[in-house]
Amino acid sequence: MQNSRNHYHQLTAFDRGHIEVLLKEGLSMRRIAKEIGRSVSTISREIARSVGSTYVAEDANKNHILARTNSHKHRKLDNDELRNVVIYGINQKHWSPEQIAGRLKVSTGHSIISANTIYRAIYRNNLGQSVKNHGARGIARALRHRGKTRHTKGHIERRGKIKIPNTIDERPAEAASRSRIGDWELDTVVGRKGGQVLVTMVDRKTRILFSKRAESKKTADVMRTIGSILNSLPTSQIQTLTPDRGNEFSAQDEITNKFNVQFYFPDPHAPWQRGTNENTNGLIREYVPKGTAIEDYSDEYIERMVEQINSRPRKLFGWRSAKEYYLSQVFRLN
Repeated sequence: MQNSRNHYHQLTAFDRGHIEVLLKEGLSMRRIAKEIGRSVSTISREIARSVGSTYVAEDANKNHILARTNSHKHRKLDNDELRNVVIYGINQKHWSPEQIAGRLKVSTGHSIISANTIYRAIYRNNLGQSVKNHGARGIARALRHRGKTRHTKGHIERRGKIKIPNTIDERPAEAASRSRIGDWELDTVVGRKGGQVLVTMVDRKTRILFSKRAESKKTADVMRTIGSILNSLPTSQIQTLTPDRGNEFSAQDEITNKFNVQFYFPDPHAPWQRGTNENTNGLIREYVPKGTAIEDYSDEYIERMVEQINSRPRKLFGWRSAKEYYLSQVFRLN
């Protein structure tokens, strides 16, 4: 029965759309209340809150979200619409709580929610989402974890035996200070042993990512893929290349001669010297987990992955994405 409804049960976006349609059909508030199973007073208050002479469901729903957010600051994520935005951002866009909160602030012009509030909701009740079994981590599994594998005591370094034409200390000051486009950090993301790899190139200034598959981690295949990526760039955006010390980068001379660009190699055991690329590879692992075969992913999937990573809002750029910042810098060059 209608009177058995919870007094605090809110109208949904669907309800508001239904109200708008029925009003346009000329139905009375009493008829509308009966059609959607709500009290006449609920319908009356809803219509009275609308701005202007015509009730618009979309505007009413936006005002409802804002009012609920502002009036329940200690329980913001009880709001279904806002919670769904957060869940979608984490699960589908692979954004962090800080990125979600920052982007919402940019989009709305004011602070909607903090990253800490999102984290608390995740660890308190999994953002209201059910988990498969007791003890499961739920949506927290979708968050980024930056732990890196460390070598055990007694590990013998078998890398770094390649020809080193230039060290990172010899790299131009513009590259070190990130003051221009075109200083790229390079690496490979490995799939199953002996299979395809992803070659990744990240610009130090704008953090824009370019990535393509190579048929294997062999030097010839990796260099061929690097050449393919560089061919897509204007000469003005090819200044320096900083790979790791993997053997796949040992034939750097052919790239240097073809594109007139120098390689600068970091010190052994110093991943922080290529921190931009290391961080980006961590993002890629959210899409291509360790141990999975690169062959299992289509070109469309890889392109979509790169687009999503480049579209993530970044605190560094005032919550603009790397793509937005890159295009703004390219516009300035032109």
